[in-house]
Amino acid sequence: MNYIFKYAKKYKKDFTLAILFLLLETFVDLILPTIMSFIIDNGVKNNDLDYVLKYSLYMLIITLLGTSFAVVRNIKSSIVSQSIGKDLREDLYIKINKLSASKITEISEASLITRLTNDVNQIQNFAHGLMRIFVKAPLLGIGSIIMALLLDRTIGLISILIVPIVIFTIIINLKLSYPIFIRIQKSLDKVNSRLKEYLSGIRVVKAFNRYDYEKKRFDKVNEDLKKVSISGMRRLAIFSPLVTLLVNLGIVVILWVGSDLVVNADFEVGKIVAVLNYMTQLLFSLVMSTRIINMYIRSKASSERLDEVFNAEETLNSPDNPLEINKNDTVLEFKNVYFKYFDTTNYVLENINFKVEPNTTLAIIGTTGSGKSTLVNLILRFFDPNSGEIKFYGKNIKDLDLKKYREKIAVVPQKNLLFTGTILENLRWGNKNATYEDIIKCSKIAMADEFIQTFKDGYNTYLGQGGVNLSGGQKQRLSIARALVKNPELLILDDATSSVDLITERKIKEGLKRNLSTTTILIAQRITSVMDAENIIVLDDGKIEAIGTHDFLLNNSSIYKSIYISQLGEEVSNFGA
Repeated sequence: MNYIFKYAKKYKKDFTLAILFLLLETFVDLILPTIMSFIIDNGVKNNDLDYVLKYSLYMLIITLLGTSFAVVRNIKSSIVSQSIGKDLREDLYIKINKLSASKITEISEASLITRLTNDVNQIQNFAHGLMRIFVKAPLLGIGSIIMALLLDRTIGLISILIVPIVIFTIIINLKLSYPIFIRIQKSLDKVNSRLKEYLSGIRVVKAFNRYDYEKKRFDKVNEDLKKVSISGMRRLAIFSPLVTLLVNLGIVVILWVGSDLVVNADFEVGKIVAVLNYMTQLLFSLVMSTRIINMYIRSKASSERLDEVFNAEETLNSPDNPLEINKNDTVLEFKNVYFKYFDTTNYVLENINFKVEPNTTLAIIGTTGSGKSTLVNLILRFFDPNSGEIKFYGKNIKDLDLKKYREKIAVVPQKNLLFTGTILENLRWGNKNATYEDIIKCSKIAMADEFIQTFKDGYNTYLGQGGVNLSGGQKQRLSIARALVKNPELLILDDATSSVDLITERKIKEGLKRNLSTTTILIAQRITSVMDAENIIVLDDGKIEAIGTHDFLLNNSSIYKSIYISQLGEEVSNFGA
């Protein structure tokens, strides 16, 4: 409810109009049975055709008005509820963008997708219902009881006696159903997680012919969702018919009492018909109230899941008074940096110290799991170190405006990701104002222009999700070109040429040196990729084993020499030494 009222303030005019027309619609529904009783008791009973026609015309006019009120109310409630859903999704999306990578991992990407879609829809549907039946149902129920009492106190009291029993039933429903719907949403998270994992690795699944195995894994979470959903629906299936039964029993009692009054007390038939209509409206009201409670339970469960995201601590905020970035002799510096992930006890990086000077290339090499990619995550401030400092132009990156800081850095990640759209749109992703000439130039440096020109539509070639219609090497070259278009002050290449051949890699490196004066951090598995860097860091199990030039490391780092020999051969190694 908090989210609904929070966002409804933006649309208070339409929200107020929806409620107003809902009240008018409810008034129309309440007045019609009374007019019907007048027609029966004063017109039909006295054979007064003019009276019948006159009040029938009144009923027709009032009914048309009620229909008009309902149409306007539907339009306004749809506008407001859709707007609330849109705003809530947008704010949730913005919040997720501000969360640290560790927090996103903790909640899980699949769960965040469920919250952005299903949970928001639950609240949106509740908001829509609030302006349709949620307000109308209790008003109609209370109004029906009042109108029944005005027609006859004895019969009206019978309808009142039913209400506490139904309310008690609804309260039990609320307590029993709420935990079930929490479990349903969590089960839906697991289904989405399994589906996301399968679709991400569908080529691997097919290559290893593991479809049957993956099907069993999906069937398990899908079956769990079915079971918990059936459990929830089973409880709902009991309560709505129970409410209907209670109200119908009340109607039977009214018919019995009313018939006795008609026979023995000269009670008017029209009043009995009217009271029965009011009982029918009361039945509708109470049945709708049970549905309201069920929708409220779902939206409450979803609201708490959204609260978990909105209340998550934003650990990677920009400071209130960020420092200005002023260039000095050192572009980047790691000073006594230690880091470990939130779910581990051992440090992934320990006592990391190094400097990167302007217009130089620092290369980082090491075995798998040595901490190379973690180092990149710290530079981009996806995480903050547990201790130590990372400085950009002499200032701690925690003291800089995060957006401005990242604007000065371009990265080609280990896992290349392209977006749905044209090649041109993807290349402009880092710099929307880049000219066509800049894009051509950067694409030529990245050796991407040569294959782009072979496509029928050239730079306007449409790419599928993730660049699915490109090879691994083509995606890497486009990713490099996209980073260059940004014209960064610090370029990070995280194993960025692993999918291209050695000749293409050499041409890319030559193009970078010839055309750009950019400080570069190069992370690679291949020794040939790092040999000509001004400085090379050898990482081993999260620690810097050695740092220096290629020749220095060949003579002073056993790990570097071992990598060199394994990749290029011992004879070459001896010659190099």
